[in-house]
Order: sequence, then structure tokens, then C-alpha cells
Amino acid sequence: PPLRSQRDVDALLEGIADGTLSILASDHAPHADFEKEVEFDAAPFGIVGLETELGLFLELLVHKYRKIDIGRLIEMYTVEPARLLKLEAGTLSIGAVADVTLIDPNLEWTVKIDMFQSASRNSPFNGWQLRGRAVRTIVSGKTVWKL
Repeated sequence: PPLRSQRDVDALLEGIADGTLSILASDHAPHADFEKEVEFDAAPFGIVGLETELGLFLELLVHKYRKIDIGRLIEMYTVEPARLLKLEAGTLSIGAVADVTLIDPNLEWTVKIDMFQSASRNSPFNGWQLRGRAVRTIVSGKTVWKL
């Protein structure tokens, strides 16, 4: 999609801050290099989102602009989507499914597209310094990924 104006960006930030927008998500549209190596208007929309999304939201929304605190960020990834979809999920309660992502909200790292797990390397954030990242993913009580 086209780049938006600063006014649009500011409206998104305020919508997150005031609760108008309640869920954070990524389109995560990884495309092969050959799909992107065409004229701009002919290229499919999207970038690798999952590799950088959490770090970007922590860096920009929590650390830099202070639009929300880390508790609200976690709610926007867990409680709010579960509520919208009417799922019994999104909490760390006894008996809940153990699908959990552990994060280090202060871990400093540099985005390096050659280190991505995704087959795609299409990201405008290569070289960015971020603070905060996932360090382990647990699905059904079993570690499936760790940094």
C-alpha cells in the first residue's frame, strides 16, 4: 500500500493510545525476491512482518513515543484478540492452553534480514536498532523456538 501522511501516522498512534484500536497484528506477507523484482505497481503488497513486528511495537509504542505501557501492549496481542474472537485464550490462567511467547522488553538488537527465519528477506527495517524482542515461543507447553 502507499506510504501514508504524517497526519495518518499520528492518528494511528493516537488510536492506539486512546483505545480506539485495540489489537496489534502483522499482515506478514513474505514474498519471494522474484515476485518483488518487478515494477512497483506490479509487485504484490507486503513485507516480512513477524520477524520485526514485536520489536518495532516495543521500540516505537512503548519505549520511544510512550503511547502505551508494556502491559497494554501484551493485552493488545493476547486478551483483546481472544475477546474479539470469543476464544477462551489470551491469559496465563490455570488450565489455559500453554501457547506463550516470552519476551525481553529491553533486549537491544539490530534487524538483519540475512538472519530471518522466513524464506523472504523483504523488509524496510534492515539495519534498524530495536529494543525488545521475543526470546522463546511455547506451543501447547512445548518450546518450539528460542533465540
